[in-house]
Amino acid sequence: MELLKTHIRHVPDFPKPGILFYDVTTLLKDPQGFKLAIDSMSEPYRGSGVTLVVGIESRGFILGSAVADRIGAGFVPVRKLGKLPAQTVRASYDLEYGSDSLEMHRDAIEKGQKVLIVDDLLATGGTARATVDLVRQLGGDVVGVTFLIELVELNGRAKLQGEKVRAVLQY
Repeated sequence: MELLKTHIRHVPDFPKPGILFYDVTTLLKDPQGFKLAIDSMSEPYRGSGVTLVVGIESRGFILGSAVADRIGAGFVPVRKLGKLPAQTVRASYDLEYGSDSLEMHRDAIEKGQKVLIVDDLLATGGTARATVDLVRQLGGDVVGVTFLIELVELNGRAKLQGEKVRAVLQY
């Protein structure tokens, strides 16, 4: 997995001073790195019965749709407020500087469907927790929550207690 880390660009002071941003776009443009990342995220869920992958806006769309294809599942996007055209369900979460909301189409998940949630980064865990809540609100069975990167120091797993959380890379 150290090979994957060599393809991730570190951008200091983005989006604000004191933040070190882990830019996965440099990994995504490398064919071998991208393949290894998707293989690593997908492998534990092959044959698990997952029928839907839920990807969190926006890099979760890229990774999640590739994981869905790799494991033979459908894909559902979770978007920021006001971006989906049909009836939605909503979950809010706290940020360092306020709160935000995520939405999913009300008909995106059928009761009892096995769902894998995918995103690029686990930081504080707020967006992932809100997404788990949305999936459960619609009756989905959350099989796992998987990330390419986990920022261990921020303890996002604490917000996901009771969930099967997996990260390919840890910083």
